Amino acid sequence: MGKVNACLKRGYIILTTLIGTISALLLAATLFGHGYFYEAEEIDELLPGISLLYALGVITLLLSIIGVYGASKEKNWALIVFTVGMALTSLTMFVELMKALPARNEAGEEVRREHLVMLPLNEASESDKVGLHNLQVNLECCGLEQGYQDWGYDIPESCVCTEDTINECMAAPKNSSLYEESIDDKLIRIYKEPCLPILLSHVHTAINFIIAMLVGLTVLWMLSAGLCVGILCQLRRRVDVPPVVYSPEAKAGNYTTLTDAAENA
Repeated sequence: MGKVNACLKRGYIILTTLIGTISALLLAATLFGHGYFYEAEEIDELLPGISLLYALGVITLLLSIIGVYGASKEKNWALIVFTVGMALTSLTMFVELMKALPARNEAGEEVRREHLVMLPLNEASESDKVGLHNLQVNLECCGLEQGYQDWGYDIPESCVCTEDTINECMAAPKNSSLYEESIDDKLIRIYKEPCLPILLSHVHTAINFIIAMLVGLTVLWMLSAGLCVGILCQLRRRVDVPPVVYSPEAKAGNYTTLTDAAENA
């Protein structure tokens, strides 16, 4: 059995430990998200994705433990299990990424359709209005596609600009519900931008971030598998041991005492 390069071994252990830490954090985040969406009763549509995250987190965490053990104890079977497991996991992730790339635009269109069915907003259900009010406050926008006009006469208070707003504002129309309780006709400013373009921008940014994160994880997994292959190659490398040659003189005990040789000189 050959000797493993110390730098290669140390780098592999550090990288594999990092992968194990990320896997543990992924499991924790998946568990938290599972509970959140379960309470929101939105679990049915997200269950396949959550199951995939659970599987990836558990498998990569177990493989990381096996990989660190194999490198520390120089066990071939553990390193082989890690290499094969990481290669299969990387291949699975690559396939999922290929499926996710064309789904980016589909996700945006789905979000767009779900919100446009609420129009006109003044006739939307109460639950939809609560969601829209929260959306307008958080994104500092008003309406969905045509701005305040999507609300008709009943422009809600969530469209009114705050003092510390950073988005562009405009004067609210005088013939709207905002001026019903106004006494001195003080100018009321509302958000100019509609919410749907801002929301779609956030959705695309989130999807791109997730894809970039998965690509980074896949690269880490492939790199760890490559380092593991390097360790296996070094372990299987034969070390040439020079043969031991016995001379007849040594076998017969023909030795010369060094002190005697020095005295004769």
